[in-house]
Amino acid sequence: MTSTEIVELRRALGQLRQCVGSLRGRYGDVAAVQRLANDIERMDIDATELIDIDSPPRPRQAPLVEREVVVVPDTPYDSSLWQDADDEGLGGYRQR
Repeated sequence: MTSTEIVELRRALGQLRQCVGSLRGRYGDVAAVQRLANDIERMDIDATELIDIDSPPRPRQAPLVEREVVVVPDTPYDSSLWQDADDEGLGGYRQR
């Protein structure tokens, strides 16, 4: 899209917003007015996506997330931890 097309699209969306605002003032927040407002928001989102397609890609940085490292030992677990546990999901109950 050219910059002129972008400006014209934004202007038209602005005019639509004003018209829906006038309708909201006249009829209140009825379902039809809400749908029109939602349609304009959706058009604005779609227009932004189109504009972003034509613009050069912006480098994205991964969000900085601090992660805690949990060390799991390779040694076997103490069998007494499982002493009275059932074997659910492993083929049924096993008698001891």
